[in-house]
Amino acid sequence: MQHGGLIVAETIREQGVEHLFTLCGGHISPILSGCRELGIKVWDTRHEASAVFAADAVSRLSGIPGVAAVTAGPGVTNAVTAIKNAQLAQSPLVLLGGASATVLRGRGSLQDIDQISLMSPHVKATYSVKKVRDIASTLTLAFETAQSGVPGPVFVELPLDILYPESLVREWYGIKGSEQGKGGLAQKAIQKYLDYHTQQLFKQEDAGFVPLAEAKQLSLRLTGMAEEALELVNIESLARLTARKLRHANAPVMVIGSQAVNQPRQLDKLVEAIEHLGIPVFLSGMARGLLGRNHPLQCRHRRKQALRDADFVLLAGVPCDFRLDYGSHINRRATLVSVNLSRSDLFKNRMPNIPVWGSPSEFICRLSSHLKADSDSFASWMQALASTDRQRNQEIQQQAKQHNGHINPLELFQILDTKMEEHAVIIADGGDFVATASYILQPRRPLSWLDPGVFGTLGVGGGFALGASAIRPDSEIWIIYGDGSSAYSLAEFDTFVRHGRGVIAVVGNDGCWNQIARDQVKVLEDDVGVVLRQSDYHIVAKGYGGEALLLDDPKNIRATLTKAKKLAGAGKPVLINVILDKSDFREGSLSV
Repeated sequence: MQHGGLIVAETIREQGVEHLFTLCGGHISPILSGCRELGIKVWDTRHEASAVFAADAVSRLSGIPGVAAVTAGPGVTNAVTAIKNAQLAQSPLVLLGGASATVLRGRGSLQDIDQISLMSPHVKATYSVKKVRDIASTLTLAFETAQSGVPGPVFVELPLDILYPESLVREWYGIKGSEQGKGGLAQKAIQKYLDYHTQQLFKQEDAGFVPLAEAKQLSLRLTGMAEEALELVNIESLARLTARKLRHANAPVMVIGSQAVNQPRQLDKLVEAIEHLGIPVFLSGMARGLLGRNHPLQCRHRRKQALRDADFVLLAGVPCDFRLDYGSHINRRATLVSVNLSRSDLFKNRMPNIPVWGSPSEFICRLSSHLKADSDSFASWMQALASTDRQRNQEIQQQAKQHNGHINPLELFQILDTKMEEHAVIIADGGDFVATASYILQPRRPLSWLDPGVFGTLGVGGGFALGASAIRPDSEIWIIYGDGSSAYSLAEFDTFVRHGRGVIAVVGNDGCWNQIARDQVKVLEDDVGVVLRQSDYHIVAKGYGGEALLLDDPKNIRATLTKAKKLAGAGKPVLINVILDKSDFREGSLSV
């Protein structure tokens, strides 16, 4: 039976979408049914935020916008945090939101709220489809908008009466030939209006008629083509200027962020260009793993000091926000080159000497074409940074040997780093425990590290893991959870079990919100709101059908990780509840 939900499914399939993430609801049932009929895998989660986080993960790992569908009202409001996280992380996803029937808006119908006003500040664009004939063109525009310029999420509202079959909608509105003459004058007038309204809902396009969404799409393409041409000229000239500056540098540093890896098919070229330049590199966000493990150009520690000692700094998709102390980490006498798709991020907090408004990956590739490879150009500088890395690793190694009865998180991650398979994907969801992991765990390949991004959102773990397992079904998926953050998405163990996802979750259980507690207790001498129980999180996972492992003895670390890998390999999700020693490894790390 043809219906609007099938049109949705056909359109997103044409965009390359193979997965839809959702939590069911009557407003969106035709979308789910249509996707299933056309072979699009429907992944149903236990919270709408997890569905959006999963779509976000798909966007980042595949380069194709992920798609989530949520029901009207609370379904949409539950998705707001995840959508805002995607916006700030510049992830190009499409959120489909159900809505009340078109004739019932504002009349007190179930779950009817002003969703467009709610979502507008948190997405690149919002669209509310009013007619069946506009579904396909509007969705096509949504995908193009999500990927153009600075990538980001788009919200498309789909009222239920354009999704269900026309015959059923006519029944709902009482439009049946046998009933047309019944009732008084007022009833006849209402019925006549409903008849007309329904005809307009399902009316096909008139000859020569171009839907508004298609007109907007054409305008967007023409504007985009003009901007792209100007951008190419700009990037080429600025690449030559940057090359001249770099030739005179003695201590250059490059910081590469998530924006540089948003085109998965171009990563080989990007890596080749980085190696050709021969500049020491710090990787952040989704760029972690870009150079694999132990690459001679990659620096892992003391980034702040390196930036202060550098005489040339290239920020590739990295704004001067709190992570760089608003630009103060960078030597004021250094030549600062900043490349960013976002014009506002390009000039945020500090004016670069060479601002490049465009694609970071493309700029690095063009820059490399203007320089001759010379492995000895920065040899002494590279040796100094490598020495700093070795020294910091030795300090961590010594701290990892300390034990107070339970598990030292540094030792745990050192062993885990040797246990992960080469195609493992690491999901980071937490504060102190996750930040500790970032010092030690080394992603094996590009696009194998997922963290929330600049918004610092807790609760991404379950959704990110589901999305990653959909795109990388043969890879190990590891969630690194803080005990606080784990509670946001532990229910997704039910989802992992139902869909046969062998995800491994490692919960660092120290019985508190440690990243906050460490400074709060020291400064305010008060532990209000930061104390948790060292709960049996593994038993919670078992209750959802997963496998439960408790790790509280350092002698059992290797055996426990090995057992978890074996269970996950058989398609069983596993939670390891790790009872931690108290740690001051990251004291004074609170960001503002």
